[in-house]
Amino acid sequence: MPPGQVQTTKWPVLHYGDVPTVDTAKWTFMVSGLVEKPFTLTYDEFLALPRKTVDCDIHCVTTWSRLDNTFEGVPVQSLLERAGIKPAAKHCLVVAEQGFTTNLPLSDLDRPENLVALKWAGEWLTPEHGWPARLLVPHLYFWKSAKWVRGFELLDEDLPGFWEQNGYHMRGDPWKEERYGGRGLTQHEINKFRNASKKIAR
Repeated sequence: MPPGQVQTTKWPVLHYGDVPTVDTAKWTFMVSGLVEKPFTLTYDEFLALPRKTVDCDIHCVTTWSRLDNTFEGVPVQSLLERAGIKPAAKHCLVVAEQGFTTNLPLSDLDRPENLVALKWAGEWLTPEHGWPARLLVPHLYFWKSAKWVRGFELLDEDLPGFWEQNGYHMRGDPWKEERYGGRGLTQHEINKFRNASKKIAR
């Protein structure tokens, strides 16, 4: 267990705002930005991609941890390989429903255990836990595993997402208790980053 965490057998539901209503007939997943071959997939095309299963623990910044989870989904590395990452790409802004974003260093995103998850414990994710798809980055605090994920924007700079703009750490390593703070952002930087991330999330 990482420091400061408490084990739970439940899977608490935590998110900002309402659970979005998703029409899978209109749902798409996009990989764009600093890539050689940007692409967009429909829901049916995404379901047809090869999947893998990952067993992992998950750790929430609010101090709960749930051990021994099994997720099934599309490997993130296969999506990045399909897009062809340009050498200048060092970071990713993860885009989700309702304009939500979170940021990740490419070195944290491009790992074999990371998925765009579709199922948990053999069952389809529920809407409260991110159906139809959520990111899974189990080695970081779970807010980085964005629910209702819709795509990756590869960038050459670290662009803070929603929670990072509101005081959460830029990286979020649970073993280092990187919960809040990160580097200090001026109000000018926050305004600049909010405008940039809103533009990408459209």
